[in-house]
Amino acid sequence: MLLHELQHYKYKDALANYVTGIASILYWFNPVVWYAFREMKNDREVACDSAVLNMLEADAYEEYGTTLINFAEKVSRLPSPFATGIGGTMAQMKKRILNIADYQPASRQKRLHGLAVYMVIAVLLSGFVPFLTIHAAGSDHYELKEKDKTIAKLNLDSVFGQNHGSFVLYDSASDSWKIYNQKNAATRVAPVSTYKIYSALLGLESGLISPEQSQIRWNGQNYRYDTWNADQTLQTAMQNSVTWYFQTLDQSVGLPAVQNFIRKIGYGNQTVGENLASYWGDGSLLISPIEQVELLRKFYENQFGFTPENVAAVKDSISLCAGKNGTLCGKTGTGEENGQNVLGWFIGYLEKDGSVYYFATSLQNERDADGSAATALTLEILESLGLYSCDEEADL
Repeated sequence: MLLHELQHYKYKDALANYVTGIASILYWFNPVVWYAFREMKNDREVACDSAVLNMLEADAYEEYGTTLINFAEKVSRLPSPFATGIGGTMAQMKKRILNIADYQPASRQKRLHGLAVYMVIAVLLSGFVPFLTIHAAGSDHYELKEKDKTIAKLNLDSVFGQNHGSFVLYDSASDSWKIYNQKNAATRVAPVSTYKIYSALLGLESGLISPEQSQIRWNGQNYRYDTWNADQTLQTAMQNSVTWYFQTLDQSVGLPAVQNFIRKIGYGNQTVGENLASYWGDGSLLISPIEQVELLRKFYENQFGFTPENVAAVKDSISLCAGKNGTLCGKTGTGEENGQNVLGWFIGYLEKDGSVYYFATSLQNERDADGSAATALTLEILESLGLYSCDEEADL
């Protein structure tokens, strides 16, 4: 009996009891879980019996079984029979006695058979690994925690027209949300050039550039946009969305640093592919409009604890309009597929009358969905809400 209990200790069955106990509490309503844990407990007892028998000589098997039967006889006279840890129900005790009576040390053939069964099961389960990984890691949907939040649903069908997409607005003063097409607003897509806000911040925090000295020399390669074919500062690179500038920053800090930064700020699905030149547009890194707004607020308020001067430098680089209507800051993004613009972003914030309004507009069409279209829609929506009318719209 002592050997039996020592087997429980050896295989850490007490720890398993804690785990199954917690699971039983969480899934108290599921009879299948209770049945599975009961069978697991029975199998542990049989396994410990077998481990003890494997240590004994064959002529001691009967003594071990007799001891168990004698114990069962004694505890059966108690008011609560089989209440002790070494006991169990009558059916469980019968199963153990039969196992002892029929026990034979495992032959080499039986061991090989058991190993083969184990390998077959392992191979079958491994076939589900990709499926499980896809669903466990990079979810393409973000759940807005609506508890204690004021959320108003907007009807912007007339503004969006045939465009498929969503609009999200957060008012910091009233701590309230306005959302058009919440399902789409919670769907993660590639951030494309909107991520350059955070690429710039990483470059500044890493010391590759500074607010005073942010110039990176042009490598001489001819790009499709003339404005890209020149030396760039943070201001010009952000204004003209010069991709090679931000690729240089990412490649200079390296993949591990980018991955750590993405996790630190909690950016979307927090997945960075192996290609530092394209991860924000190739489907590796994904983010929803709601998350864009939440992240913009954290960036604006510097909840990450970055150097204030660096945050201010990025804010200056995305400033678009400043006047009587307030200060509008933002970044566009365009995603291409098969030569067509299929994804358009415009994210940013509006500083007005002591309040900050954070917004994100996302468009997904088969064509003509780009940053310019998203910007035009955003300005129309902000004006319809009575928040902004940019007299200098041409500068956008």
